[in-house]
Amino acid sequence: METSLDLSRWREKPKGLAYRRGTIVFAGLKELFATRLFRFLLVVAWLAGVMIAAVGFLFSQSVADGGLLESLASHLGPRVEAMVSALDALVLLYPDIVVHTLFTCIFWAHSFLGLTLSLVALTIIVPRLITRDRASNALVVYLSRPLTSADYLLGKLGTIAGVLVLMWTGPLVAGWVLSMLLSPNGDFVVYSFVPLLNALLFNVISLVALASIALGVSALSRSSRAATIVWIGLWIIVGTVANTPHAPDWIHRASFTHDLAQVRQSVFRLDEALAQAGTDLPLLDQRFAQNLAAAGVREEPVDFAGSLFGLGAFCVASSLVFFRKLRPE
Repeated sequence: METSLDLSRWREKPKGLAYRRGTIVFAGLKELFATRLFRFLLVVAWLAGVMIAAVGFLFSQSVADGGLLESLASHLGPRVEAMVSALDALVLLYPDIVVHTLFTCIFWAHSFLGLTLSLVALTIIVPRLITRDRASNALVVYLSRPLTSADYLLGKLGTIAGVLVLMWTGPLVAGWVLSMLLSPNGDFVVYSFVPLLNALLFNVISLVALASIALGVSALSRSSRAATIVWIGLWIIVGTVANTPHAPDWIHRASFTHDLAQVRQSVFRLDEALAQAGTDLPLLDQRFAQNLAAAGVREEPVDFAGSLFGLGAFCVASSLVFFRKLRPE
């Protein structure tokens, strides 16, 4: 059977470098979506976003005129009605303090879950970033022209960014937007916006640090098992040692989780929010006001500059490993 040779001119439009970079990103995400654990983490992450929306909605509707809390209090006697009226008055008179403190607490709490889910997801993805490409000699294909090491780096960074957006940023923003759409007035939007910006700032700092460390760890070895062990060691073992009481500062800073915890305290400034609520709000229960102030003192950042230096050192070291190993073998 004869086959004819088609010598007609190729007329398809070249898809360019952006398409090739995007292919690296989507291939990594598609492989992740095939794992059952990642899908479970994704469900938990978006349920957390729903919880943000639910808490914001319940609070805003409870303190609104004729809202849920007021209707419920009418059935519980005059004492409860008086307490609810006092709470409504606090929100009306001090929306900047009450709303700001509430959403600072919500986003601060969510950052723990978002970071933990992201770390678990990165445990899945670390062996799939560069380790397997080195083991299978796929770097020969990836780094052939017109792609460069910078294009490959952007593709892998895009994969990590996609994971963190799905696990952390997306649920955070979606939960806030939904709660604001259901809020009774614009005060909730105005006074919750700064806490949202603080949450996004911490999210970006975490993205830069985690992406750098994950790429460095993945490039370190040709063995998927070794890359996973190193990642877990840096995350859990070093983090546990760094939390040892009275450990030297350099041991604390050697843990990226400890560094991120210090950055969290400095970015959210939960200490200032709680201290202001305990001091400026005319709370009838002085013990509660003192507890708020004491909680604020406990959340004061103690080593922000040193923690930033520690994260910077992690990023530099990881970049050196990445570019040293990023070559066909």
